[in-house]
Amino acid sequence: MMFKMLYAKLHRATVTHVERDYEGSLGLDRALIEKTGMLPGQQIDVLNINNGARFTTYVIQEEHGSGTIGVYGAAAHLCKPGDLIIVIAYALMDETEAKRHKPTVLVLGKDNEIVSNV
Repeated sequence: MMFKMLYAKLHRATVTHVERDYEGSLGLDRALIEKTGMLPGQQIDVLNINNGARFTTYVIQEEHGSGTIGVYGAAAHLCKPGDLIIVIAYALMDETEAKRHKPTVLVLGKDNEIVSNV
């Protein structure tokens, strides 16, 4: 049996911009992608703390060190710059792996800098 487990999470990321005229995805600063172990193209869930909206999309890379969190495509209707979001990535694991896995959870500050690694 495989279990869908929390792999990585960005907590309280601040949306820096939105762009509706795009094919759709969530742009993340490459430094955050590397720190969490997420991969470009990986499916993620996004939870908007400000308005309760939730959506599923995939990761794309933004410039390393830019602090960029961009919401693109149809999902841009669900967020606005300044909104706080939670980004969740999952991974399929067998029972043994699931029991020993420790997810990477990064809490971000107002400029999307890492303030704690839970």
